[in-house]
Amino acid sequence: MEACDRFYRDNRERILAFLLHLTGDYDLARDLVQESFARYLSRYGRDSGNLALLYTIARNAALDTFRKRRESQAGEREAVGRDRDPEGRLIERQEFDTVLAAVRQLDDIDRQLISLLATGTFSYKEIGGMLDISEANVKVKVHRARLRLKAILAQGE
Repeated sequence: MEACDRFYRDNRERILAFLLHLTGDYDLARDLVQESFARYLSRYGRDSGNLALLYTIARNAALDTFRKRRESQAGEREAVGRDRDPEGRLIERQEFDTVLAAVRQLDDIDRQLISLLATGTFSYKEIGGMLDISEANVKVKVHRARLRLKAILAQGE
């Protein structure tokens, strides 16, 4: 049980950051963190510590939610910053919302790549393994995704 608790404590913030980038919804990301760990533990047991598998489960949980949302219209919620003064929070939130809106305009694979890279947890090779593509293909796709994201952000300026 202690190993399970440590695995959760060591990785919950990483998974939350990944899901927040992927979904753009703080409350949804928190729910998906819990769901991801629950799926992971129920399926793979308490002694396993496979972080790549946990990210795959988290990504799939988010994709399941997106599919359900497409079937039934749901509203967006906003992420809330807590560390700054009101003006600083407003500026940070606007920048964050702008980037998330741009990320949401990317196709699914680009959004996943950007989200996985934003966590800073995985190498290109590990991301390729999770998405079932080669490391070289990951590098090419990431480069193109960044260019598309940059173009989307430039349009908004």
